[in-house]
Amino acid sequence: MSLEIDGIGISFGGIKAVDDVSFTAKPGEVTSIIGPNGAGKTTLFNLVSGVYAASAGRVRIDGKDVTGLPAHALARRGMARTFQNLQVFPQMSALDNVMTGCHMQEKSNLLADLLGLGPARRETDRSRASAMAALERAGLAELAHRPASEMSYGQLKRLEIARALVTGCTILLLDEPAAGCNAVETREVDDLIHAIADEGKTVVLIEHDMRMVMRISSHIVVLDQGRKIAEGGPEDIRTDPHVIAAYLGAHGAAEAEAAAHA
Repeated sequence: MSLEIDGIGISFGGIKAVDDVSFTAKPGEVTSIIGPNGAGKTTLFNLVSGVYAASAGRVRIDGKDVTGLPAHALARRGMARTFQNLQVFPQMSALDNVMTGCHMQEKSNLLADLLGLGPARRETDRSRASAMAALERAGLAELAHRPASEMSYGQLKRLEIARALVTGCTILLLDEPAAGCNAVETREVDDLIHAIADEGKTVVLIEHDMRMVMRISSHIVVLDQGRKIAEGGPEDIRTDPHVIAAYLGAHGAAEAEAAAHA
C-alpha cells in the first residue's frame, strides 16, 4: 500500500513544528526522512501514525483518506510503527514480546483465555507460530526463549521490528531503527529493512546514519525547521547544496559519498 502525505502540518503555541510537508512512499521502497535535530521528523511520524491530530493537510493510504484516525484504527488498516526509545518488556522472552503484537488477529475474550478453552488455545498457538516466524525473519529465532533483558541493543532493535511485522502491516514506520547500534548491528538492521521492502511493504524511516540512509533508501525527504527543503534519490540528496548547508555539512557529505561507492 502506498502512503501519501499531502500538505501536513501542526503548530504548538503558534510555532509550526511541521509545515506543509508532502511526499509519497511507495510499496517495495524505503523512504527515508532526514534532517537536523528539531527538524520535525518525529513530529511528522506522530502526525502520520495518529498520535497527534494534524492542523492542516491529509494522510492517505492507497488513496483513501485516513487523516485524524487514531493509532489503533490505522493499525487495522495496515500501519505499524517503532519508536526512538525501546518499548520492550525486559522480563518477558523475545517470543512473548513479539506475541504482544498479535492481539489484532485474536478474537477470543479474556474468560476464554483464562479457562483455556479450545478456540482460545488454538488462537494462542497460531499467534505463537506467527511470532516465531517474525523472529526468524529478524534473525532472532535462536533467542526466542531468552528474556529481552539478556539481548544486545541491536537485537532489541530487531525485536521491535519483528513485533511490528507480526501485526501483518503493509506500511512500516521506523523511528531511528539503528540509533545506538554498532557497525555490525547497523548492518543487520540494514539487511532486515532491505528484506522487508523487497517483500513489497512500504517502509518509511527516520535515521541519522548517513551511510545506512544512502545504502538502503529509494527516496529521501529532507526536513529543516519543520519544512521540506529537498526530496529525491540518494544521489540527488547527497549533492544538494541546501541539504549540505542545513544538515550534512562537509563530514556528512563525505559519509554519504563513501556510502554511495561502498
